[in-house]
Amino acid sequence: MITADLSRLGLCPGQRLLDIGCGSGRHTCEAYRLQGIIAVGADLNLDDLKQARGRLEFHDRLGEHGGGCWCLSAADVRHLPFPDAHFHAVICSEVMEHIPDHHQAVHELVRVLKPGGHLVVSVPRYLPEKICWMLSSEYHQANQGHVRIYRKKELIGMVTRTGLRLYRSHYAHSLHSPYWWLKCLVGPTRDDSLPVNLYHRFLTWDILQHPPLTRQLDRLLNPILGKSLVLYFRKPHGSIS
Repeated sequence: MITADLSRLGLCPGQRLLDIGCGSGRHTCEAYRLQGIIAVGADLNLDDLKQARGRLEFHDRLGEHGGGCWCLSAADVRHLPFPDAHFHAVICSEVMEHIPDHHQAVHELVRVLKPGGHLVVSVPRYLPEKICWMLSSEYHQANQGHVRIYRKKELIGMVTRTGLRLYRSHYAHSLHSPYWWLKCLVGPTRDDSLPVNLYHRFLTWDILQHPPLTRQLDRLLNPILGKSLVLYFRKPHGSIS
């Protein structure tokens, strides 16, 4: 499930992209498919990093990559082990809602980004997320814990105060919102609910097959039901931190 539109980042061969909080490597793998890109995935969860490595190695075996290279790192978004101004693009997808010290996390994202570079941040959208919290008292404690719900202006303000400039925003994954509402109704940690499991099978099929009908439906519903808010920022040239 790809949330960030990497085609918007204008990356060139030899440039470096960091996918922080990479999980099982969805965006890292997508970046690795771009021509000549150095794709770096980082996460604190070692099991997720093992899955990401397996997916990247699978792409290597099939030759499904752009001829660049990849690497993975165990890293905390609040204390990134990378030099200042090291990456041409940074993706932080569905991570910030888990971080108590999100101001420190944003500082680190900006620090490792080159002047002129792109930062993409996605978080759960306010209304779909609020409904999940209302339907289940367990929801925000499941899935490694959600410590806050962002309003769009709040998150934009926190990032732009560092000097970055917002140039695009959109919503994504509208078909996933009803799935999470249904999951919250039956219990977010349950795995024996037939309706939830059937919906999950549908979403998996949709992600793998990309049928035109559901892609069009997703685009039409995203402004209303999109599960994720996706923000694109650029670091001005001449910026120091």
